[in-house]
Amino acid sequence: MNTTRIAIFIDGGYFDITNRDECGGGKIDYAKLAIKLAGGIEILRTYYYNCLPYQQSTPTEEEAKRFSQAQKFHAALRSLSRFEVREGMLVYRGNNEKGKPIYVQKGIDIQIGVDLVLLSAKQQISHAVVIAGDSDLIPALTVAKNEGVLIHLYHGSAPHRKLVEVADERTRITSEFLADVLYTGS
Repeated sequence: MNTTRIAIFIDGGYFDITNRDECGGGKIDYAKLAIKLAGGIEILRTYYYNCLPYQQSTPTEEEAKRFSQAQKFHAALRSLSRFEVREGMLVYRGNNEKGKPIYVQKGIDIQIGVDLVLLSAKQQISHAVVIAGDSDLIPALTVAKNEGVLIHLYHGSAPHRKLVEVADERTRITSEFLADVLYTGS
């Protein structure tokens, strides 16, 4: 491939937690974020992966409201140029010792991995930005690197050590990094 092109892969659940817990939780302008992450390289597409909030079969008013807000957010992302939203499932796994519900994402890492490997193998991209921290992505990053794709990992304070090692470049997500991509509209 002679074209320099980038794809951006955002694990939305991971990014939300990193933003909330480490960066103040500001509202992100995802169009600005994609441009910043691309660093001047032509963007093939930005992929955003997340689960809609859990709902019981008969949702509470609060569950229905959260679900509707998430659907609207995903629709807004889909309306952005060169954005693709992929949804996994949120599975209820019981309660912890304090009685708080435990939810687990299903299908997110595999979707990121499949998209990254497919675009790399088909030589559609020369660069990939990955916002994630999960070791499940190590095989996909390794395959992409073997296909000649430069991997830039953006991560929070405690990514999996081997994920950091396999990336070509690494940047920690901080409030300073996100300052110029905060949403300023209404």
